[in-house]
Amino acid sequence: MLHLEDPGLDATTARGLRGYQRKVDNAGTYPEQVVAGKRLFGRYNRQTNRVFKVVRKRLADMCAGARRCGYCEDSVGDEVEHIKPKDLYPQQVFVWENYLLACGQCNGGKNNRFSVISRGRLRDVTRRRKAPIRRPRAGAPALINPRDEDPLAFFDLEITETFFFLPRMDLSRIDEQRADYTIDILKLNRDVLLAARHEAYGAYRARLVEYRQRRDDGAAETDLKRLSDAITLSAHPTVWREMQRQSSLVDELRILFSDVPEALSW
Repeated sequence: MLHLEDPGLDATTARGLRGYQRKVDNAGTYPEQVVAGKRLFGRYNRQTNRVFKVVRKRLADMCAGARRCGYCEDSVGDEVEHIKPKDLYPQQVFVWENYLLACGQCNGGKNNRFSVISRGRLRDVTRRRKAPIRRPRAGAPALINPRDEDPLAFFDLEITETFFFLPRMDLSRIDEQRADYTIDILKLNRDVLLAARHEAYGAYRARLVEYRQRRDDGAAETDLKRLSDAITLSAHPTVWREMQRQSSLVDELRILFSDVPEALSW
C-alpha cells in the first residue's frame, strides 16, 4: 500500500459533490443524515451520473497500474470506497478526499468497521447491526489513510521469504497499533496477496536484469525508457518500492542496484 497522489477535481465536479453533501448535511438530525447519506450515495454513485463519471476516472488515475485496489494493489479497484465509513460519518459521504477505488474483498472486509485513537488508546466505533444510530466517539482514525499518509512510514514489507506486511520497528506505541489494525482490517497478509507479492518480486527482478542487459548492449534511450516505464507501471508497486528501500540490505538487490543505480530513482 502506497501513498496515493491526488490528481484533483475540476471545478464543476467538485461543485457537484459539494451540492450532494449539502443535501446530506441539511437532512436533519445525525440519524437522519446517516439515512440520507446512504440513500443519496446509492442514487448518485452510478455510471450514468456525470459527477461520478469524473470521480471514478480521477480515482482510477490514482491507482497502481491497471486500476488496482488502493489498499491491496492486487484486484481491480471497482468500488468507490469511503475511507471513513458513510454509516458513521455522514458529513464525509460526498467528500473527495474520503474516496479511493477498492476491490470487493478489501471494501467488503472493511465494510463499516472502524476504530479511532482516543485518550491514547485504540477504540472500536463500529455500529453493530440494529444498534441505535449515535455519533461515534471522537478521535483520530486508526486506519492508515493512503490519501494523506505514506503507508511505508508505518509498514515494512518482508521481501526475502514471507512477503508479510509488518509494523516498522521504530514506531511509537500508537503508530504500531495503527499499523497492526490496518493490516488486520484490510487482511493485507492474506495468502493470495503473499503469493502475488512473491511473483511480483520475481517479475521486477527479471525486468531489471533485462534492462541491464539491454543497456549494456547499447539499446536506444527510447527502448530503455520503455523498459523502465514497464517496471514503474507493474503490479504491486509496493514490492518495487521496498526493493529500492532495502537495496543495501539484500545481497542480490545490492548487486543488481549497484549495476543499475539509476533504478533507485524510478
